Amino acid sequence: MDKLLFGISGLPVGSGSKKINYASGINYIKSIGLDAMELLFVRSVNVTDKNKSIILKTKLDNDFYLSAHGSHYINLNADEFEKQEQSMERITNAMEGLSKVKGRSLIFHPGFYLKDSNEEAYHTIKENLLKLPYKDIDYRLETTGKRTQFGTLEELVSLCKEVSSCKLCIDFSHIHARQNGCLKGYDDFAKILQYVTDELGRSALDDMHIHMGGIDYNDKGEKSHLPLLESDFNYLDCLKAIKDFNVKGCIIAEGPLVEKDALLLKNAFEKL
Repeated sequence: MDKLLFGISGLPVGSGSKKINYASGINYIKSIGLDAMELLFVRSVNVTDKNKSIILKTKLDNDFYLSAHGSHYINLNADEFEKQEQSMERITNAMEGLSKVKGRSLIFHPGFYLKDSNEEAYHTIKENLLKLPYKDIDYRLETTGKRTQFGTLEELVSLCKEVSSCKLCIDFSHIHARQNGCLKGYDDFAKILQYVTDELGRSALDDMHIHMGGIDYNDKGEKSHLPLLESDFNYLDCLKAIKDFNVKGCIIAEGPLVEKDALLLKNAFEKL
């Protein structure tokens, strides 16, 4: 990509006076100066044969970036092989839904360690990722916020090197929460971006998918999303590092005030 886009996760809050769907949400988000939306397939794939045409038309009319977040019920390291297959089916169904509206990236959490070692979980998840069909939709592996979840930065970068269909989704807030508030200042964010550059090359920074938002956490990791200004997440230093590394791609704001926080991030970035 040739620039950095800003957008939201799910539907916008809006004024509250009108019901918003994906098509009207895209029009509204574009009208306030944002360029991207991450469709939420976390409970079901809600792009259907009934609404796909209007979503696609609105996307194309607005020159809009669409991604999607996959099911919360994915565990490619489940104890039962049947549940691993069900997880792969959920990923495939989400990919098919996103392809109907010419989306770009499918984001998901790969799984949980359960009783396995990190190495055992890594091997099982890698083998299942290699089985997934690929149809020009990037599988974006998201860094996770709880220590029970597979998905450290190092694990996912390694998978991206070994599985050609996979790319990285850096959720800075999850990294911050997973390590009980570890991202304090500029150098902490720069270290992450330098690591990605060293391991995956400049091309990874030229096509990055990033999640950012306020987050509540404890010593076990993520608890819940918060508005940016109600959290200790240092979004200004994060944006400074992103600018200094000339990152391109998309930043998706998460949390209860999605478009407000997305505009906060965009406006702060443009002032740097």
